[in-house]
Amino acid sequence: MAVPLATRIRDALCVVGQEVRRQYFTKFWHMDIGEGTKISSSAKLDKTNPQGIHIGKYSVVAFGAAILTHDWVNDLHRDVHIGDNCFIGAHAMVLPGVTIGDNCIIAAASLVARNVPAGSLVTGNPARVVESNVKTTRYGIRVREQTVPQPFHQEAASCPR
Repeated sequence: MAVPLATRIRDALCVVGQEVRRQYFTKFWHMDIGEGTKISSSAKLDKTNPQGIHIGKYSVVAFGAAILTHDWVNDLHRDVHIGDNCFIGAHAMVLPGVTIGDNCIIAAASLVARNVPAGSLVTGNPARVVESNVKTTRYGIRVREQTVPQPFHQEAASCPR
């Protein structure tokens, strides 16, 4: 079945809008945002220290997420580094000075206060690593390893006599 014209137009405008938003952050605010990175329109990127935001290629910052690069109370300005192919979940918060490695998944509503090693899945408040050696593709989409099907043995499957 063919895709309706309105859907194709919407999808094309979405791609253009994402690129314009990325260019706005990089050219106007001088943030370091990699090629193909998608940032939700409701995500909050700290503009008090905008040069402190570094996001790798093909990562996603979901709706309501906050990336902070300053601490007003302690008068600190620290850079935040997010690697390539990462996913920052809805309403997650990344605090100043945190480095998130490549191929990481940050679960929704997590509070990331410490560095996250590459290939990790973190969740909670404070965020803790719950799984390591996670593999992701572009935009932080998880790749599950294929399990090899076990051969079917007729003897084991037959009913007892």
